[in-house]
Amino acid sequence: MTAAALTHDDSLGLRERKRRATRRRIQLAVLHLVDRRGLDQVTIDDISREADVSPRTFFNYFPTKEDSLAGDPPFVLTDEVAAAFEHAGPHGDPLEDVLAIMGDQASEEGAVDPELHQLRRRVMVAYPQIFALRMDRLRESEAVIAAAVERRLAADARDTGEEYDPVEGAERARLTSLLALTLARSAWLSSTEHPELGSLPEVLARSYGRLRELLGVTRSEV
Repeated sequence: MTAAALTHDDSLGLRERKRRATRRRIQLAVLHLVDRRGLDQVTIDDISREADVSPRTFFNYFPTKEDSLAGDPPFVLTDEVAAAFEHAGPHGDPLEDVLAIMGDQASEEGAVDPELHQLRRRVMVAYPQIFALRMDRLRESEAVIAAAVERRLAADARDTGEEYDPVEGAERARLTSLLALTLARSAWLSSTEHPELGSLPEVLARSYGRLRELLGVTRSEV
């Protein structure tokens, strides 16, 4: 299975588009308010009014004010996509496949969001506890990717009849996860600073190509 086969072209349904728009609106509201007033001067009622939602709706999306400031994990993996990734076959490239999934997710969600980025950056500088929460989100994504890669490596070994070394598998999975998120961050910054470079998935694919060039690795060796 190719990397492209792990992603899909289905357009988002109306309900999902509304859900994502509401989630973004809440995050923008809380970031704007905290940036203007300060963390302790902003309540859930304030955020709800600013975002034009009810407090109940706020809690449907975020458990606390601080969680809404920290935002979403940089990468999530649905059960369906995880299953496709883990059983993609032993002859693919797990890192390339993870990046393809990231690119597809970014296309759906409009991941390059300079306004959210700039506001959250200012808030994290002012409030280290929000920065710490954001780092927790990053570690969540690292763990999700690493676990999926471990399962894929184990499945690949079963398919080929090779012995699977769990220690080596865990090390490879962790490295794949860290590289994927590093490449994603690099591509995100490039797309934000230079939109003319193309879409985030395109920049992400080029970033992986440059990494292979730096390491002197050809596609046949991957």
